[in-house]
Amino acid sequence: MKKKTLAKSAKEFDRRFNEGEDIHDLIDMSKAVVLHRGKKVRITLDISESLVRDIDSIRQKIGVDRGALIKVWLHERVKQETASNKSA
Repeated sequence: MKKKTLAKSAKEFDRRFNEGEDIHDLIDMSKAVVLHRGKKVRITLDISESLVRDIDSIRQKIGVDRGALIKVWLHERVKQETASNKSA
């Protein structure tokens, strides 16, 4: 079996992944970290229909579902607030 050549850049890696290439040989899993964030809790939010449309417009452009995008945004904001509170 021929050994795969490593991607020379993140852009090349992304292209190869997006084209469906098996990229397992290109990843060093010895440095991978699994994060367990604890028990999941369901929350309900009432937000305006226009905000949902705006969120959906963004998520469709990047190809993720609404819940995943909101979770990422919340996580990023919490990290930002935590960092700014530590420096204050």
